[in-house]
Amino acid sequence: MKPSSIAAGLAAVAVAIQGVRLVAHGETNLLRPPGTHGEQDFLSRCIKCGKCIEACAFAALSPANGNTGFAVGTPTIDARAQACRLCEDFPCQAACPTGALRGVVQRNDVRMGTAVINEDLCIAFQGLRCEVCYRTCPLIDEAIRIDYRMREGDAIHAVFAPVIVQDSCVGCGLCVQRCVVGEPEVAIRIVGDEGGPQAGDVGG
Repeated sequence: MKPSSIAAGLAAVAVAIQGVRLVAHGETNLLRPPGTHGEQDFLSRCIKCGKCIEACAFAALSPANGNTGFAVGTPTIDARAQACRLCEDFPCQAACPTGALRGVVQRNDVRMGTAVINEDLCIAFQGLRCEVCYRTCPLIDEAIRIDYRMREGDAIHAVFAPVIVQDSCVGCGLCVQRCVVGEPEVAIRIVGDEGGPQAGDVGG
């Protein structure tokens, strides 16, 4: 068998395995609404009724597309397009009939994920003054702070570097939506807390 045929065969097997994994478990990097308790728990409870999507006043929720296995039709958030606004009464949670969204009483209870900054892309780390993510954070000075320091080897210019406080960041994605860097990609992203329960978990 030719090496090219072997390579093609291995590639096909890899794609097939990934497809089975996707169908069985769904996409694990989807940004979910407030009140989820890990992807497996969420998928086991969500009936894809769309009530949380209808309840969102900011149209931040939309159904997952067909590339997400069993997760297709479940509510997701595209933070770049429209982040979660952390509504005080959490209407998405209140609308959920199955408890797939539960346990959130106040903003600090939310655990959608954690923001991560790409320092190679963030213009603040390049010496330009930008505090957009910091100023837009609903938990300013709790979930994100500014580290003011002098640039290395530069006695004149300062760096106003955003720093994520992981224990306080709720993963709403507002920083992602407002980030001024878009190419080659957004300088900040949300990493999901896979399997991690929401703070204030009320259980089943």
